[in-house]
Amino acid sequence: MQKKTAPDTPDEPSVAAAEIVSMTGFARADGSLAGRSWAWEVRSVNSKSLDLRCRVPAGFDRFDPVARAEAAKRLKRGSVALSLTMARSDSAVSYRLNRPLLDELLAVARDIEGAGAAAPRLDALLAVRGVIEPVEDDAGADEAIDASVAATLVDALDRLSAARAEEGARLAPTLREMVDRIDGLVAAARTSAAAQPDALRARLDGLMSELLASAGALPEDRLAQEAALLVGKADIREELDRLASHVAQARELIAAGGVVGRRLDFLCQEFNREANTLCSKSVDVTLTRIGLDLKATIEQFREQVQNIE
Repeated sequence: MQKKTAPDTPDEPSVAAAEIVSMTGFARADGSLAGRSWAWEVRSVNSKSLDLRCRVPAGFDRFDPVARAEAAKRLKRGSVALSLTMARSDSAVSYRLNRPLLDELLAVARDIEGAGAAAPRLDALLAVRGVIEPVEDDAGADEAIDASVAATLVDALDRLSAARAEEGARLAPTLREMVDRIDGLVAAARTSAAAQPDALRARLDGLMSELLASAGALPEDRLAQEAALLVGKADIREELDRLASHVAQARELIAAGGVVGRRLDFLCQEFNREANTLCSKSVDVTLTRIGLDLKATIEQFREQVQNIE
């Protein structure tokens, strides 16, 4: 079987020695200016690729592409939800009197009074929609608020990146420990008596002697050929060598850090393939038990790798 190695994936940038980064995290950043307040919340969970979802209030759709672009600059994998909430303080809102409209209403009121009817009260006229109207922010204030909201977004994403890095730093020792356990099980399988070719040959020589004694009509060279074939099928040294190679590669990826989640996930598949073959070739109870422990540890390792960017 040809040795398989994890391929370089084109969508993962080349990263120098860095820390393992998790895909799980949460961050929040708040801001306020000119009577407005806002908050960005960013949540991230596991995903095979980068999946961005953005929710912004009505009238602030312009921040959707900004949020997606800023997130893509910092994150390579994960299901990321960005949410913006906006609020405005009533005390910060100013009002003005619409004099032209009020003058028209006063003229109508005088006509009504001249016709002998009671004239409307001033407070009733002021209550007419549009007589008292809020003063809209000027363009300069809007631009300043937009710039501040964008800066708060960057702050939230930076905090999320830091949270993911902290979680990754906590995961790294666990990953290294699991790789060490896999390495120990591979070493145990290598020293198992069932893994030694001489022990296999001795066992099959005894089996061949029994067959010759009970069925002398069978050619001895045919029995020897069958015995050699069985020895070859039961030899697990090739699988153990590949497992050892995978262990070395896993340690290199964890040490390199950065965006290595996909490569580690691919390596888990290769680990599991060799462990399955080892179990299928096993003719010894001890070796089978080691193989099952190996498969369980590889599965635990794979579950942790699912959290890695």
